Amino acid sequence: MSALYPGVHVLSCPTRWSDVDENGHINNARLVGYIQEGIYDLFCHHATAVRESLFPSGFIIARHEIDYLEQLHHRPEPLSVRLTVERIGRSSAHVEVNVCREPLTFMRARTVVVARDRESGRSRKLSQSERRFLSAFMSDPAVGRVPDPTRRDTVVAVAQPMAPAQRTAARSGAGVGASRGSRRRVRASVG
Repeated sequence: MSALYPGVHVLSCPTRWSDVDENGHINNARLVGYIQEGIYDLFCHHATAVRESLFPSGFIIARHEIDYLEQLHHRPEPLSVRLTVERIGRSSAHVEVNVCREPLTFMRARTVVVARDRESGRSRKLSQSERRFLSAFMSDPAVGRVPDPTRRDTVVAVAQPMAPAQRTAARSGAGVGASRGSRRRVRASVG
């Protein structure tokens, strides 16, 4: 965690001249590499993850959802790759990654990271220690809210999964909620 950003894992990541494409900016494929470096740093190099031998068989990236917000150019100042956990599932963590160089955020990604079972190579249930570790990177684990580091006046609220009875009511139109248990992202004012 960072002293400047409590509840956020921050990796300082330099750009390289070889990352620049023919348009004079950092290639978008290289930006995906910054996401993966940040996730690997959190899950495999964080002092707590190492000390407690968390994720012993590694993890699988199940999904990346990326918004490219600004063109990124090579400069000597390193990037700040900031990770927060939006949601923890049975075997997965939904991680938000922001690639920044103050005052700009160049890219925002939402990535689903799944704990891997060494024997089968498939997903496995997260241990209680892994859940506790990941929840330290959520600003409010009970509500599922995380701060939006690019805006001081908002938070991103992630609707929690519905119980089976709620999903049935929502599909039939008898209840209020997201249809088929889908998640909705809502911006809410803070303060």
